[in-house]
Amino acid sequence: MSESGGQAQNPARVRAFEGVLARIEERIAADGLTVGDRLPGERQLAEQLGVSRSSVREALRVLESLGVVSSQVGRGPDAGAVLTSRPGSALTGLLRLHLGLATLSMREVVDTRLMIEQWSAEHAARSRTGLESMAQALAAMDAARSPEEFVEHDIAFHAAIAEASGNRLTSAIMQALRGAVQRFAIDAVVRLGDTGDLQADHRRIYGAIRDGDAATAMEAITVHLERAYPPSAGRLG
Repeated sequence: MSESGGQAQNPARVRAFEGVLARIEERIAADGLTVGDRLPGERQLAEQLGVSRSSVREALRVLESLGVVSSQVGRGPDAGAVLTSRPGSALTGLLRLHLGLATLSMREVVDTRLMIEQWSAEHAARSRTGLESMAQALAAMDAARSPEEFVEHDIAFHAAIAEASGNRLTSAIMQALRGAVQRFAIDAVVRLGDTGDLQADHRRIYGAIRDGDAATAMEAITVHLERAYPPSAGRLG
């Protein structure tokens, strides 16, 4: 890890996301898609755009959190994403957010996460929802065999908290931060050298949300992020 300021998101990932959004808007405009129509499948979109299926999946996940599409599990004619609302300015704003992430420092990303996740943890504790997804992510982190695998499930845990808050935009912003969060989180796990304290934090967060203790959930999120990304870490690139 260098101490110089770096880009928080790979430009290629930004271009892939932009391409998926552009393709969806193109389909809506040129093909006259309306609410209820089905979008091309992941494989087809990936081939058309020349990007990976994971890039397509990430974009569709964000669009789903915004309520633009609804993804259905399965195969055949009933699988894939269905347009649930016409994407107006929401897509433009979301795209600008992704593009803007390319110039942000680690500290800016972490400070934004702290604000979002404190609020999300508070509201998740009040609703006491999303517990199954959080528990699954906890178990997967316990079984992780590499920093990359651990962080993949760590992100799922925090995304579940944002989703449990009940605010679609909050969830969408957390999804938009995934690329930046993943890179910095892997750096943090490598720097700490052990995930025991991080998992203790996660379990405290989970327990507070499960028990409906909003104050403790917010405090636990704060302690967790300060442990993973202390101010002394500066700007990690």
